[in-house]
Amino acid sequence: QVQLVESGGGLVQAGGSLRLSCAASGRTFSSYFMGWFRQAPGKVREFVAAISASGGSTDYLDSVKGRFTIYRDNAKNTVYLQMNRLKPEDKAVYYCAAKLSLSDLPQRRKNEYSYWGQGTQVTVAA
Repeated sequence: QVQLVESGGGLVQAGGSLRLSCAASGRTFSSYFMGWFRQAPGKVREFVAAISASGGSTDYLDSVKGRFTIYRDNAKNTVYLQMNRLKPEDKAVYYCAAKLSLSDLPQRRKNEYSYWGQGTQVTVAA
């Protein structure tokens, strides 16, 4: 069982930056593939970024490539999403998710992930 707690959301002006954190419980964090998803009002939850258990492989939604960076610190049981040059269309609730997997292959589908955090709101003012 893994519990995930996100933090770091907030209100930022367009062009600004935020860093989201997701702290995981448990002693096997380094065996989990981690993802970030987001859900805007009235829209389906979509994949944003993911990182393999070792941290050696990352994957991004095209619209955030070059602006967002996912990374993890397995010693701290935490995964991060650094978001730069934020745009109003990035506004959403951001969720952290975990899947027990040592694969380096991209994993973008929501139903591949077993554990979810409660979400953190990101609002970008134009």
